[in-house]
Amino acid sequence: SPDMPAMSSFGPEQDSGAEDGLALRIGTRMGEFEVTQRIGEGGFSIVYLAWDHSLERSVALKEYMPSALATRLGSTQVQARSQRHRDTFDAGLKSFINEAKLLALFDHPSLVKVYRFWEANGTAYMVMPFYEGQTLKDTLRARREPVDETWLLTLLAPLTEALKVIHAEQCFHRAIATDNVMLLAGSGLPLLLDFGAARRVIGDMTQALTVILKPGYAPVEQYAEVPGMKQGPWTDVYALAAVVYWAV
Repeated sequence: SPDMPAMSSFGPEQDSGAEDGLALRIGTRMGEFEVTQRIGEGGFSIVYLAWDHSLERSVALKEYMPSALATRLGSTQVQARSQRHRDTFDAGLKSFINEAKLLALFDHPSLVKVYRFWEANGTAYMVMPFYEGQTLKDTLRARREPVDETWLLTLLAPLTEALKVIHAEQCFHRAIATDNVMLLAGSGLPLLLDFGAARRVIGDMTQALTVILKPGYAPVEQYAEVPGMKQGPWTDVYALAAVVYWAV
């Protein structure tokens, strides 16, 4: 995005230019983490560059802060703007917590790591590595020559392995798209982003799932228009195939 640096550990959320009053102030301490810069803002969260004083390294600190639903009281406290926003605020917070817990389950170079997670100040936070890179969408738009089979296979191999890891835990990403894959600076390794729509199905894999989709990349079962059509690993496989189709 031209609105923020080509670096992320949090997904394709772009800086929306929202009021700085909603963001944590530079220098704010959250335990051993000190906020040093705001690097991205989406509809439901703000991401900061932070310094880990304990391990002496830069990290990405992601705070649940839905700008349309919440306001900040004092320097750190977050609350819903009004009672009518409370249910939606709580549902978003639950999804944010779900994302952190899912990512903490996995260990694969193409999946975002979560170092720390905690709830405080009426909201929640997760700390992740500070990744630098560019989305697949932006990378391909900048290319002058078409992609070839060899390049696509170097992309597909780690992504399919990453999907195998999450599917083994009965977890479906459900939002794979060209702007949800980052190519890391230096290595070019693909990183699967944005687990905000991911869900882990416990027990019965046929249980109903909320309709969350990426138009153009979502298979028919995500539109929930045909009774009895279930989401599963095949849902992510379709979306990944759509990514390759777009790349070609």
